[in-house]
Amino acid sequence: MQSPPQRNDACTLVIMAKAPIPGTVKTRLAQKISVEAVTELYRCLLDDTISLARSLGTVEVAIMCPAADVEALTQLAHGAVHVVAQKGEGLAAGLSSVFAHFTPAGQQRVVAFNSDSPHLPASVLASAFAMLTEHDVVVGPTNDGGYYLVGAKAAHPTLFDGDGMGTKSALDALLARARKLQLSIGFTEPFYDIDVEGDLTQLATELRIAPARAPRTAVWLREWQRAIAELRTGTEDL
Repeated sequence: MQSPPQRNDACTLVIMAKAPIPGTVKTRLAQKISVEAVTELYRCLLDDTISLARSLGTVEVAIMCPAADVEALTQLAHGAVHVVAQKGEGLAAGLSSVFAHFTPAGQQRVVAFNSDSPHLPASVLASAFAMLTEHDVVVGPTNDGGYYLVGAKAAHPTLFDGDGMGTKSALDALLARARKLQLSIGFTEPFYDIDVEGDLTQLATELRIAPARAPRTAVWLREWQRAIAELRTGTEDL
């Protein structure tokens, strides 16, 4: 019996995630907000990110995470999303694992997406896959010098080598390595992810107007802003 033909148009969106364990997620925000609140925020962001990914319809959705988080994330996703353990530690190892795992023989277009930009328009994710028909790599820049997505049609083992992950030079370092590998690069529109309190304020403003873009996160933000307002009122009454 012949095996079924390989699809050459398959698309996979892989969410880079961690289990929502206190003290391990959104640590920069935890400097301003309680660890418990930040953990619940991350859970909301991830829930909404999964919903965003699944809204693309024909795109396969998966999660790449540290091996220790597979069980927790499988439960959080209610078994609706394939969860894969990365090889190695850290984000660079996770990204390398994405393309090594999901691009056998270059048969797929694969996009790795962060877990804290559920407010991104779905059309931007669709455009990333479209760009991969003409480019080797696609990158979504963030306003702080990083990137919220990266896509490719094949594994490039050295693309994520070196330092700079999670810093203001992360995007420049990635682009330098891509050019050294002589890879053509496409760009989606710049966007922002949720790293500091100012990002939360911006997101809250946007979700007040359009809460359906990230409904679980919108509820959390309303409660967060209400708590801040009550705290300020109590301080003024002293």
